[in-house]
Amino acid sequence: MIRQLVEYNWQVRADWMKWCEELPYEELIKERSGGMKTILHNLYHVVYCEHIWVSQLLSIDVNLQPIEKIQTLQHVREFEELTKERTLLWFDQEASFREAVLDLRGRQFSHTKVMMHIATHEVHHIGQLSVWSREIGRVPVNCDLLPRDVEFI
Repeated sequence: MIRQLVEYNWQVRADWMKWCEELPYEELIKERSGGMKTILHNLYHVVYCEHIWVSQLLSIDVNLQPIEKIQTLQHVREFEELTKERTLLWFDQEASFREAVLDLRGRQFSHTKVMMHIATHEVHHIGQLSVWSREIGRVPVNCDLLPRDVEFI
């Protein structure tokens, strides 16, 4: 079920990226209240967090750009592709991680719990995008799970 939630997030994120293409650049980088302060940085942040967590689960180097260097939607998309590759790698090996734990400063978390955190973390930041879209007079992306092409077995 975790994979389906992550795939749902990817679909919604792709819709938001497309939605952003119609915005003037000034709206993408305009400082706002809440979230990561800008639409662009909110999108980067959800990818950034997925990247950090999955990289730690896979025990591979984190490959990040400071948020201040993210200036375009294309930067986010490129980083998202790298991150998706890593996330899919984790899913390819998921069975071998069933009993695995991540030790984080003396606290231990199962891989499953970390992946659930990734899935739920994105949801509240995407909600912030919906609020901001209304504030600028635009219709937000429909984030409803039911009509989306994600099968839960």
